[in-house]
Amino acid sequence: MIQKIKYYRPAILWALFILVICNLPLGGIDKSPRFFPGFDKLVHCGLFAVLAVLYSLGSIMRWNTRTVRIEIAVKNTIVLISYGALIEWLQTYVFTWRSGDWNDLFADTIGACLGMFSVLVTAYALNHEKK
Repeated sequence: MIQKIKYYRPAILWALFILVICNLPLGGIDKSPRFFPGFDKLVHCGLFAVLAVLYSLGSIMRWNTRTVRIEIAVKNTIVLISYGALIEWLQTYVFTWRSGDWNDLFADTIGACLGMFSVLVTAYALNHEKK
């Protein structure tokens, strides 16, 4: 078991970071003039894009390939979207100082898909470069 998850350590650490940062009580920080409307959604998108890249890197290292197969990419995306849904559920029912939001889940989904797309495009480019 430990051998299987050792490749996913960076993704696991980043997922824990996301869990902590998404469940901190923010107080009135979201109403600060330093942040524009929708900043929260941009943060969700970016966090999950990075998580998708790290999770895909773990899959590439675990399966010892140069790319992520489509079925693995779909599985990874479903796992990431489920993780986003779990965070929103926790915000609604456990961490009551935060509110779960469908728009946050949508931003998580967009971020996961963007990260996965970037991994697929980069892997394709690296594997098909002209020498």
